[in-house]
Parts: sequence; C-alpha cells; structure tokens
Amino acid sequence: MNTALPTVRPLAGRDELDLFLGLSYALDAELAADLDEGRRRPDRMWIAHDGDRLLARLAWWNRPGADRPLLLDVLDVDDTLPAADRLDIGEHLLRTAMSTVLDPAAPVPEYTRFVPPGWRDVPAVRRAVEDRMAIAERTGARLFVERLRLNRSPGLPVPPPTGRLVFRTPRDERELTGLMARVLEGTLDAHSLHDLTTMSPQEAAEAQYADELALYRSPRDWWRVAELPDGGPVGFVVPAHNGYNPIIAYLAVLPEHRGKGYVDEILAEGTRVLTAQDVPRIRASTDLGNVPMAEAFARAGYVDFEREINMTWS
Repeated sequence: MNTALPTVRPLAGRDELDLFLGLSYALDAELAADLDEGRRRPDRMWIAHDGDRLLARLAWWNRPGADRPLLLDVLDVDDTLPAADRLDIGEHLLRTAMSTVLDPAAPVPEYTRFVPPGWRDVPAVRRAVEDRMAIAERTGARLFVERLRLNRSPGLPVPPPTGRLVFRTPRDERELTGLMARVLEGTLDAHSLHDLTTMSPQEAAEAQYADELALYRSPRDWWRVAELPDGGPVGFVVPAHNGYNPIIAYLAVLPEHRGKGYVDEILAEGTRVLTAQDVPRIRASTDLGNVPMAEAFARAGYVDFEREINMTWS
C-alpha cells in the first residue's frame, strides 16, 4: 500500500460501537442487541483506523456463551480508498485479528456475506463484494457456495392440506436424526456434501442436530414429520425461530419419495405452522445450485431477496 499500515485493534468495549458503525453493512441494526445478548463480544470486533478515520472493520458472531466464534459475518473496508490500499488494509486487519482471536488448532470459522441478488450486474456493488472476497482469499479462504436467501411476506394464502400426507411431530431426537441421515442420499446441499467427506450420514445428521436444530429456542412441537395415510415417512420440515426471524430451518423429502410433488405439501405445512404464530415474515435459504429446492420455495411464495456468499479456509 502507499502509506504505513494503520492501527488495528479490537473494540475497547461496547461504548465504541458508534466507532464501529463508521462503516455500514446490512447487519448493523443487529449489532447492539447481539452485544447485549452475548452473540457478539467487543474482543471479537476489530477495527483498522488512522486517527479518527475508520478504514476497515470485522466481526465474528457466536452463539451466546460459546467459547469460540462461529462465523465471520462482518468484513468491511472504506470503499473510497485506492484499490491496493483497500486490499492491503483489509488483509492486515484480518490476519492480525485471526492470529489473536482464533484457536490455531481449531477450524477457521466460515466467512459469510449478504449481497443483493443482482450483485454482479452493478459495477460498484460487484467491486465491493469482490474486494471483500479478495481480502479473505489473501488469507487462504476460497469460495465455498453462494446461497439464496428467501422471504415470504404475510398475507399470502397457504394451500390447504390435500390429504395425500398426514403430519405429526417427531417422536424423539433419534427418529429425526434418522430421517436426516436418510435424506442425505442424493443431497445437493454443499455443506452436507462436505460433511459427508469426513462423516457417515448418521454422524453428519447428529452433528447438524446438535449444532443447529437443538439450539433453537422455539417450540419443538412446531416440527413436522410427513407420512402417507397408511403409514411410512415421506419427509419432514423444521419451522423454527433463529433469534432474528421465523425460518424454515430444514425441509426434506426421503429419496424414494422425491419427484412426486410432496415437497410442496411439506413446505406448505411448515409455512402454516409459522403463519399460525402471526409472524411478520418467514425466511428460508438454499444453495443457488439446489434448483429443485429453490423452485419449491418459489412456488410457495418465497422470494429471492438476497444472496449469501460463503467462503471457507481449508
């Protein structure tokens, strides 16, 4: 870069949040509540500054009380800086923060960024996204997957049950993880495919249950297993609340029942469960490459309002 590297450091405390907000991103409105509720910590929120000027910032997100951060979900640079300086400062900040915050013996948390659906079509937006990706790449990250973020607005009609399926809550964790393991056959989900390179389907299912589904504080009696009227599971859906939004956390059809339109009925049931809670919206996500799942959500009124870039360190 053309000038000396700036000062990089973590926030001294919550009272420096206004300084951190000197750059902007979609998650800014959540940061104060995240700090209050333990989903963020000042020592996991870092800045690069030159005197009073904020040049770059980053933040990791964690579940409340967690010893380690789970995601790097804020990474910003001052887009008015020269191109070389943006990348140099961002890399310096990220490398310094990673060396201090992260356990070198543990996997590096994934980097995730929300971007507009047409982010490649607007030059300034594309440049900003690619700058942040390039900063992560300089420290060893690579693009893992691009995901669709979906939103369903209130007031849309939900199709009534057709009678082809009946729904009930899962009997227990064992039943649900068993179904989760079965649906991994033929999965198009990039994270699941990666898990299957090091784990059996059952191990992958149990890990996802423990690391995600079991941690939702919303009622488990929202969860539904879909069965044929004469018995036998077809699939399942997990409506939940993730602390920010009501979501369809998991939607799946067993391999032997795919291609018969059951996904629409299972998704409709999950949507009915959340709609009955009078929620202001329902969110969901799926990989950009998982076309059948994306099409099912589109048929159910879920709109692609945002994309999510996921990058990982090997």
